[in-house]
Formats: sequence, structure tokens, C-alpha cells
Amino acid sequence: MAKSSGPPPIVFILAFLLLAGGGYWFFVHKNKQPDSTETQTTTTNTFPPPTNVASGTVVRVDGSTSMVKINQNLKGGFEKQFPGTNIATSARGSSQGIQSLLAGSVDVAASSRPLTSQEQAQGLEAIPIGLDKIAIVVGINNPFNGSLTSDQVKAIFQGQITNWSELGGANARIRVINRPPVSGTHQTFKEMVLNGENFGNSSNITTLERDATTPLLRALENDGIGYATYAQVQNQQTVRSLPINNLLPNSPTYPLSRQLFYVYQNPPTQAVQDFLGYATSSQGQQAIFAD
Repeated sequence: MAKSSGPPPIVFILAFLLLAGGGYWFFVHKNKQPDSTETQTTTTNTFPPPTNVASGTVVRVDGSTSMVKINQNLKGGFEKQFPGTNIATSARGSSQGIQSLLAGSVDVAASSRPLTSQEQAQGLEAIPIGLDKIAIVVGINNPFNGSLTSDQVKAIFQGQITNWSELGGANARIRVINRPPVSGTHQTFKEMVLNGENFGNSSNITTLERDATTPLLRALENDGIGYATYAQVQNQQTVRSLPINNLLPNSPTYPLSRQLFYVYQNPPTQAVQDFLGYATSSQGQQAIFAD
């Protein structure tokens, strides 16, 4: 038998595997985007806790009515730790606070909703401050004592359920007390509960002209239903929170939870850096959740 010439078959096999592997590598890396574009993320600056703040420093804060207690708690803690400083607070709603920040009439906007892409494009950045929960509230003497499902809450605020008897309660009309669209809590509720859909426009739904919690709670009486940040109603004696999916707002797995933010114009002033550094420090976080 004649002796075969040329390289042994194993050489061809190895050559084939090398070519196939090289082609795969070229295809994958040719079509792969750089790491920086694989995910679109928004980076937020972090600020170190201040050790010394100049006397006479003033920080003007306006925004979410849901963050009134947080603003006041931080104001008290900051001014006590740094004598001679002043944190001036207002609460005209998240959107109004952001507009005031853009106009330069405040230094920090308190917001109970994330920034829009248009707001980010104008140089605004948001820093998370803490979690909050939205409570579904009724008057203390409202005879309904049941739990609502998330779907039932949505149907109530879209005008599809209009009588307490449809929920197992008395045969009485449900009066829905809604916050105005400028409210950050309104916008968050719309996204969180209504899945981005609109509130109903039936005759049993009343939308307040001003974003304020006290008038909303007074309007509930014995047949109304509304919503508010839990921090504002947990110690109220005239209203109570309804369970959602059998969970009250003090439950760690309560479904209606949201992130709260402080918004600032980039680059921030030293005063803003000091305030935000305090708000996100261990001392600031303790102040936020103080009774």
C-alpha cells in the first residue's frame, strides 16, 4: 500500500476549529456595542457629610407636600448642628418646586416623583432621600372596614366602582377626593396604581384645586376615600388607612411604596452640597424618620 503524503487529519481539524472560533469572535465583537452604551443609567452625585457650614448659609427648599415632615425634620437637625444656618421650607407641590428650582428662586426641590427626561436635559439631578408609602384613607367613622385589592383601588379612582356595596360595604355612594395634577403624589399614584392611565371623570370624583393634605382629610367625612403619604396620616386621629391586599402601610411588603428625592441644579452650590450631604448622612437619615 502506498504511503499517504501531506499533513495528518488532526491538522485539518485543528485548523477548522481555529477558523470557526476566530469567525465567532469577530462576529460577536464586531456587533457588540461598547460597555458604556449597553445600559442607559443616570448617575447621581453623592455628597460627603459636612463637618463645618458657614454661619449665614441659607438653603431654600420647596416642593412636595408629602415631604413637609422630612423637610422640617432636616431643617431642625441641620440648624441645630450648624448654628447660624437657615433652611427655609415651602411645600407647593413637586412640579411647582421643580419649576421654582429652574427659575432660580429655590435651591432644592423636594419631589415625590422621578425627574422627566426634559427636566434632566435642563441640568437637574435627583438624589434619593428615602422611601415613602401612599396610604388609601377614609374617615375614622366610615363604616367600611374591609381590605381592598389593588384592582379595586384602581377601579374606584377611575370611577368604575362607585358604591361601597360593590366592595362588601353599605349601600352608599363613594365620594373620591383626588389631588390636583400638580401634586407629585397625584402623579406617583397615577403611575403606581393606575398603571399610567387617567383618573376617572365621573360625578363622584372631586379634584381639589390646591395640593394640601389637611383639606383632603377633612373632605372625607363618612363616605369619602382619598390618598396621602403615610407619614402625614399615620398619627392622625380623624382618618384611618385601609389595608391593600390585606397589608397595612406599616407592613414592609406594603405594595404602594415609592422613592422620594431632593432635586438640585448641576453644578450645585456649596450650600446645596452641605445640605444634601447632611440629608444623606446617618444623622440626616435619623432626623428624617424621627417622630
